[in-house]
Amino acid sequence: MTISNSALVELALDLTKSLNNQDRFERLLDTIRKTILCDAIALLILQGNHLKPVAMQGLSRDTLGRRFVINEHPRFAIITQAERIVRFEHDSPLPDPYDGLLLDRDDDLPMHSCMGFPLIAQNKLIGVLTLDSLAPHVFSNINERTLDIIAAMAAATLNTAMNLEQLELLAKHNQEVVAELTQEAWQKDGGEIIGQSPAVQNLKNNIQIAAGSDLTILVYGETGVGKELVARTLHQSSLRNHQPLVYVNCAALPETLIESELFGHVKGAFTGALNNRAGKFALAHGGTIFLDEIGELPLIAQSKLLRVLQNNEIQPVGQDQVQLIDVRVVAATNRDLKTEVAEGRFRADLFHRLSAYPIEVPALRNREGDVHLLIGFFLEQARRKFGLTQLKMSAGLQLQLTHYNWPGNVRELEHLINRATLRAKARNQSNYLVTLEQQDCLDTLLQDTKAVLLQKQPADLLNIEGTPNCSLKDATLTFQRKMIITALHKHQGKMSAAALELQLDRANLARLCKRLSIVITKNISG
Repeated sequence: MTISNSALVELALDLTKSLNNQDRFERLLDTIRKTILCDAIALLILQGNHLKPVAMQGLSRDTLGRRFVINEHPRFAIITQAERIVRFEHDSPLPDPYDGLLLDRDDDLPMHSCMGFPLIAQNKLIGVLTLDSLAPHVFSNINERTLDIIAAMAAATLNTAMNLEQLELLAKHNQEVVAELTQEAWQKDGGEIIGQSPAVQNLKNNIQIAAGSDLTILVYGETGVGKELVARTLHQSSLRNHQPLVYVNCAALPETLIESELFGHVKGAFTGALNNRAGKFALAHGGTIFLDEIGELPLIAQSKLLRVLQNNEIQPVGQDQVQLIDVRVVAATNRDLKTEVAEGRFRADLFHRLSAYPIEVPALRNREGDVHLLIGFFLEQARRKFGLTQLKMSAGLQLQLTHYNWPGNVRELEHLINRATLRAKARNQSNYLVTLEQQDCLDTLLQDTKAVLLQKQPADLLNIEGTPNCSLKDATLTFQRKMIITALHKHQGKMSAAALELQLDRANLARLCKRLSIVITKNISG
């Protein structure tokens, strides 16, 4: 008896079809039964020390729920140890694992024919195929070549199904990981833009306008202003909020691997490409990709990115075909991209593609009144982080912090409060109520930012103790004027030198002078 060519071709075609595993198994068993007459056939997968039925014909339905421990079933033990097909004599004394499980029979199997195939893939046992017939000697004269082909086909079918299942599980796991990371990213820092200043209200309004569209967004602003938080808010407020939000730090991408990281690669595309790998754009399909520090991308990578924005398609490294993608792009930079374009470091066409809707994130010094709100927010975060019952800040320290220029913006304020909390916690006997004082921030600012405003004691610096009717706003203005006029006098009206002493940018100092009506002459006066 030999397997027919038509059956062989049919089985081979089935392996290439987009079938689910159960259909693939059933077609395998159907094809084998067309070639070899039998009363029962079962396909079992090896799982540890037992065999699990995944498809069967001629056996009771509850067989699928059984797990056959190999060492408890001598016939299975022999089959799994064999290298080729095993035929059991019709009068073999070894108990059959299917005794009492044959359809239409409630008793033990009588003398019958039994045959088992160890299924091998990549020199490893992955499962077993068994055939049983109530007619003795029915399997005795089957051509060995036919049996080898059946064993190979069954092993290939089972191996394909296992690989597909692993890929599906991996894909599901990746989706869950991306979803979890997306949710974690959203919850990070509370997922809320803190502030009530006009600058922040304008920012929130821009986010609300842009979020519902699929326009590419360019978020720009100084380091530490919260551009990533804006990107998360845009995603969470969009229709894509249940899809992935994938973060890419363009500045951290090795130049030789940028294309692979963004668009993926196929196995063998380059040295070290041992497997196919999906790029960040593929992972973000259906959702949002956040390209942080976009201004750091080299020109060659910018041209690749431009194609993605123009055609909504990517081409993994080493692959001829392109893939269509559905991704919303949000990019961020602390560079002046117009200047970068003018100086030839950034493509003009890419800049215009990225800035379909530009959103500026204001610097903290331009967010009047928001420092107090942010102090409260970060104090509560620090309280939870360091396990304190209550954490607060003295009024004097808060006043000092509102006068500081914050070159590091919101991130600098957050780090300052965390360091100050550690200092305050170390000097407090109890964690019940910890208050941040000037001494907790003084050394921190001197070491890390050399802040001019905290180089003196507050009473000497502000000189407002004798002015009980002075409002906080007036005291702030008086304090700023005094500091600036003193520095300008010291340096004979030279703005650059005064700005250096005050740890300010020269342009910022000029703006402050204008706002405070400080007239710069040879004889500096208020």
